[in-house]
Amino acid sequence: MGHEAKDCRSPRPANQNQQQPPAQQNQQQGNKGCFHCGAEGHFKRHCPQLNRNQNNNNNNNNQGNGNNNNNGGNHNGNEARGRAFVLGQGDARNDPNVIMGKFLLDDIYVTVLFDSGADTSYMSLKMSKLLKRTPTPLNTKHVVELANGKSVEATHVVKGCNIILAGQTFSNDLIPIVLGSFDIVIGMDWLSKQQAEILCKEKIIRIPRTGKEPLEVQGDKSGAVVGIISFLKAQKCLRKGHTAILALVTDAATKEKRIEDILVIREFPQVFPEDLPGLPPHRQVEFQVELAPGAAPIARAPYRLAPTELEELSKQLQELLDKGFIRPSSSPWGAPVLFVKKKDGTFRMCINYRELNKVTVKNRYPLPRIDNLFDQLQGSSYYSKIDLRSGYHQLRVRDEDVSKTAFRTRYGHYEFLVIPFGLTNAPDVFMDLMNRVCKPYLDKFVIVFIDDILIYSKSQEEHEQHLRLILELLRKEQLYAKFSKCDFWLREVHFLGHVVNRDGIHVDPSKVDSIRNWPAPRTPTEIRQFLGLAGYYRRFIKDFSKIAQPLTMLTQKGVTYRWGNTQETAFQYLKDTYAAHLFSHCQRARMILWSIVTHRYRGLVVY
Repeated sequence: MGHEAKDCRSPRPANQNQQQPPAQQNQQQGNKGCFHCGAEGHFKRHCPQLNRNQNNNNNNNNQGNGNNNNNGGNHNGNEARGRAFVLGQGDARNDPNVIMGKFLLDDIYVTVLFDSGADTSYMSLKMSKLLKRTPTPLNTKHVVELANGKSVEATHVVKGCNIILAGQTFSNDLIPIVLGSFDIVIGMDWLSKQQAEILCKEKIIRIPRTGKEPLEVQGDKSGAVVGIISFLKAQKCLRKGHTAILALVTDAATKEKRIEDILVIREFPQVFPEDLPGLPPHRQVEFQVELAPGAAPIARAPYRLAPTELEELSKQLQELLDKGFIRPSSSPWGAPVLFVKKKDGTFRMCINYRELNKVTVKNRYPLPRIDNLFDQLQGSSYYSKIDLRSGYHQLRVRDEDVSKTAFRTRYGHYEFLVIPFGLTNAPDVFMDLMNRVCKPYLDKFVIVFIDDILIYSKSQEEHEQHLRLILELLRKEQLYAKFSKCDFWLREVHFLGHVVNRDGIHVDPSKVDSIRNWPAPRTPTEIRQFLGLAGYYRRFIKDFSKIAQPLTMLTQKGVTYRWGNTQETAFQYLKDTYAAHLFSHCQRARMILWSIVTHRYRGLVVY
């Protein structure tokens, strides 16, 4: 110690005096440069010297042996050679010669890599199994050189695969091989055929078109590279006086979820359309309106509507007509229309079927008990929730009952061919349909409550399989879901007013304030409303029936309504017990989250 290497008098090994290759010097000095020539600004695979040497070798081989440069010197002449260099998404974002993105391939969202370093186009073995296409055997064996230097053999090709780029469909043959982070690699065979131009900086592929503007395909521009150093190097920097800032970087903007980003879901875009495609097919069940004996047609005059409501009525009527959900009617029945303003300021058209419901025979199809449904969830850890889009509009009304759904408006008389909202028996009939559709999987890994579907599994592998089975079933039955209201791959899910996770079933914490601030009931109806909500969670309150007895008595016929100390005590006790249970669950959730955040900070400091 105490001197530098140049002043050292100790004998050195002979090889230390020898000149080291520039690439090795670069590596030892910690510089980021080419591992072949040592220069900065490019990787080894793009090294001009390496490419020049390879070209010279190929030329010599061609002159001496007459072999094609696709055939290696150590391989049989009947064996085709291919290259697929870039396999990792991190490499792809940094590589100037490649562009990546998500596109539709035969109605399945796939991760595509456009790679000018690959001479042929490939697909992953997993993706080849998902496509409904039969692979064709290759005439000659095809050996592909991968980025890690290994070679794999391909024996088949999938012909005529359709990929949609910027709204235009292109056809290409794809060879199934083992790929890394990508489903599809588009190589020079397709790029040359389309005379495509790669704009590296903008991550755009420009495809010329005869008599039209060039087609521009935008690739993924996200993914800034973060430099990482070791803890030892960080200490060294601190000793030299460099300034260190400890920061937790988060994405402030909530990333919009997309179908193509979610595992399994991206294989079924047809299940999640932007809107219902039209009149649903005839199903196992049809909605019927059975009238009580002696019931006669009832018609009511249209309600008076404001100018803004009339404008909305005209618009929504046209939308329903375009979809085929309604048609002009001459029925003796007729219900009035009114509008309800939604939270977002838009109007929901409602039809007052109250008079029709009074003379309709009630369907006694059993809706499932909530507690029985949740008993099936023991031991589950992964959840996905699917909400059907306008569920009632996906089931037809029986032909002979269509006239009973008629409604009267300022712009004419119409009737529904699908179930309208507001008819009695609609939940029961739709529940019947969903039970029939999902029967093979009920109580195994699926819970269905009217138009809400919950898929639960014990492991990720199970959940992937279960999700695929249910989505395949929905696609087959032409039942459609609203993607924005669906959630996938959750460890905790809010379902039917409860919170479900691996620890069990809990009350939804969002109900705390509504219970805590509930005013004292003044009528039997208000008591029923309170007991309806509290009773929904009675499984969490011991001796609920005994505690609620003073309140229940006031809802009975012939009992004079008198709110006294006994009722007030029972009311407050239920509120306090209920809120305490919810508060306990909320605090437990916050403590777990705080522990995770604390651990994250500690990890950052150590790192």
